[in-house]
Amino acid sequence: MAGLRGGATLALLGGLMLGAALPPRRAEASEIALPPGSGITVTIKPGTTTLARPCYILFSKTPTIMLSIKSGEKKTFSFMCQNPENHFVIEIHKNIDCMSGRCPFGEVHLQPPTSALPTLNRTFIWDIQAHKSIGLELQFFMPRLRQIGPGESCPDGVTHSISGRISAAMVKIGTFCSNGTVSRIKMQERVKMALHLPWFHDRNVSGFSIANRSSIKRLCIIESVFEGEGSATLMSANYPDGFPEDELMTWQFVIPPHLRASVSFLHFNVSNCEKKEERVEYYIPGSTTNPEVFKLADKQPGNMAGNFNLSLQGCDQDAQNPGVLRLKFQVLVQHPQNESYITYTVDLSNERATSVTIEPRPVKLSRKFVPGCFVCLESRACSTNLTLTPGSKHKISFLCDDLTRLWMNAKQTLSCMDHRSCHRKSYFLQVPRDILQLPVQLHDFSWKLLVPKDKLSLALVPSEKLQQDTRERICNTSFSYLMASSSSSPGQDLYFGYFCSGGSIEQIQVKQNMSVTLRTFSPSFQQEVSKQGLKVSFIPHFKEEGVFTVTPDTKSKVYLRTPNWERGLPSLNSVSWNISVPNDQVACLTFVKDQTGLVCQTGRAFMIIQDQRTQAEEVFTLEEMLPKPSFHHHNFWVNVSNCSPVSGKQLNLLFQVSLTPRTIDLPVLLTAVVGGGAFLLFALGLIIFFVKKKKKKKNKGLAVGIYNGNVNTQLPMQPKKLRKVRKDSESHVYADIDDTIVYGHLLLDSNGSFVQPEVDTYQPFQGPRGDCPPSPPPTRSRTPTAKLTTEEPPAGSSAESESEPYTFSHPNKGNESNRDTDIPLLDTHEPAESVE
Repeated sequence: MAGLRGGATLALLGGLMLGAALPPRRAEASEIALPPGSGITVTIKPGTTTLARPCYILFSKTPTIMLSIKSGEKKTFSFMCQNPENHFVIEIHKNIDCMSGRCPFGEVHLQPPTSALPTLNRTFIWDIQAHKSIGLELQFFMPRLRQIGPGESCPDGVTHSISGRISAAMVKIGTFCSNGTVSRIKMQERVKMALHLPWFHDRNVSGFSIANRSSIKRLCIIESVFEGEGSATLMSANYPDGFPEDELMTWQFVIPPHLRASVSFLHFNVSNCEKKEERVEYYIPGSTTNPEVFKLADKQPGNMAGNFNLSLQGCDQDAQNPGVLRLKFQVLVQHPQNESYITYTVDLSNERATSVTIEPRPVKLSRKFVPGCFVCLESRACSTNLTLTPGSKHKISFLCDDLTRLWMNAKQTLSCMDHRSCHRKSYFLQVPRDILQLPVQLHDFSWKLLVPKDKLSLALVPSEKLQQDTRERICNTSFSYLMASSSSSPGQDLYFGYFCSGGSIEQIQVKQNMSVTLRTFSPSFQQEVSKQGLKVSFIPHFKEEGVFTVTPDTKSKVYLRTPNWERGLPSLNSVSWNISVPNDQVACLTFVKDQTGLVCQTGRAFMIIQDQRTQAEEVFTLEEMLPKPSFHHHNFWVNVSNCSPVSGKQLNLLFQVSLTPRTIDLPVLLTAVVGGGAFLLFALGLIIFFVKKKKKKKNKGLAVGIYNGNVNTQLPMQPKKLRKVRKDSESHVYADIDDTIVYGHLLLDSNGSFVQPEVDTYQPFQGPRGDCPPSPPPTRSRTPTAKLTTEEPPAGSSAESESEPYTFSHPNKGNESNRDTDIPLLDTHEPAESVE
């Protein structure tokens, strides 16, 4: 059994080796016979693809790589390979001379028929020559042609290449596929038509006919027929190379009367002209100015009903620097829409720095026909993009089946460069009504706010308090504000983030120029945007990059985060939050993360939390652990100052503020009530005691003493100048002294009349406090974190309350030159015995 198997294996190997040694099997023999006088030449030649194993044509027992068969010849040949279609192509070239004989007008046939040709990639070429005064017309019956650009290919592999001649130079009209709108091409003097059929295609008709026409007096005329909605892309001759100098090319469009057509230039270039001017001309039905002339850079006509012509006119080019004239454009035909009959007026005559752009939304491309969306200016100049310039009044209409495919973007610049008068100006950021009345959704409206550098800053106050968009609390409104601060230094722009209505932010102050963009997310924003607005005013310049004024809501938490959240707070920038706390509430400040992950390359990053009433500050280093939740009974500041961080270790800080009702401990309340009652009883008893004592002294009947100004009274602490000692006498004791009588001589003026003393009362400061954020420590400091407080009054300061009123008496100034200011009025020693 093993021997049998070994014998079978040897036989199989021997058969394979014998098959490899045999020559390749030849294809079947082919025969081509051309009638005499047909003007046909057939050439078989290698294709453009080179394979590793060559293939040859066997003709008359001689292998060759090229075979030519002329009119009146008959040749038989075969291929020395199994797949000749991968190695060879066949060209059938026919010359038609209309100058020496009669032209074969009518349908053009394939000669020889495809059935008589080998299965190779076939190219039929018709070269037609005629007199300069005779026009030649190629008529394409179904299917019509569709022009393609360089690098494009036809789905079925069947292509039509059409060329013409100007004097001795050949001009390429274009390359076309099937299933298009091009029905006729008219040319003069010479036409060269090439039909390429792949080897697997069984087409046996040319698909076109030749007709004789009068002179067209231009390079060519291309007719494009629309039977319904659709589009056609067409190109100038020689595209993408230059259009022939000083030539004229025309496209004729046949449009059903119930449809509308619009023209859009997809790409064009102009040459350097010495004489004339390059232009496009339209012959539009119903126009009183036919032909209408446009420059290539102008907005082209749209919303046209009926047939129309479009012509491209070249110029006499500069011989030294001719340049290139080329054009690629699209014609879109669709049903008229209701909006095309409505004209909207957008008045920007008073908006000197406002521009509006209407453009298509970004959509995914589709192979199916999609009706275009056009914006028409004055109902005729239509395009897919339209920009309304400031300072003018514009009338626009829309040619679009679905206006949701369009949107608007608007820009406005507001500036005040004279800092001396800017503080009296303010602007209200609101979308103009003329823009809101358009049937197209507003996508963005951007305001660019400019101030003089280092002179003024900006303050934004919303009509309704704003909420910052964060992952913890997302804005679900139909529009938001995107705010950013621009800087002269590259990479230092500060994006504050998205903000929407329904939050707790009352004011945003920005150090320098900034942009505010209103971005919409649904068409319902028009009902909501009327309630919202931003008032911009100019304030004195400050050094903070931004200051947020926040009044938290008692019903929800407030989430706040540092600017440039995605990229981190820029180096050496500082931002502050001014957080208000109602009298009956307690604010809890909580940081979402325990650490920031910040690593400083130079300097230190700090956070300061300052109580605005007591001015107590807590300073934290942001490279370390963030503080635990803290409770605040009064308004407070949160200031964040960044260092120069290491790449990839940026500063991002997110915190929340929540309010809870303020409560009082019951034992503390009872102690306060009992202590207050005891103090009132003690004060009442003390008052009764002094009243009774005063009444007893009045009953003694002592005489009222009168001060005698002639007595030489000395200051205390100088008893030696008193001559008498009155130890036992009480004549110097007075029960009551009337201040006005005793010191009345000091209040006399030069006329002898009394002068009322000037009296003033101190009033404590009652205005707002805490308007300035705390100053951060020096960024270069390497000192450890410190906890500072100013709750204890400084040494030597008065312990009296600052709210207690004081009364000051200002007597008239006398001669004080003899007063001894070195002697204190009161001494700590016991007084010596009084002497007379």
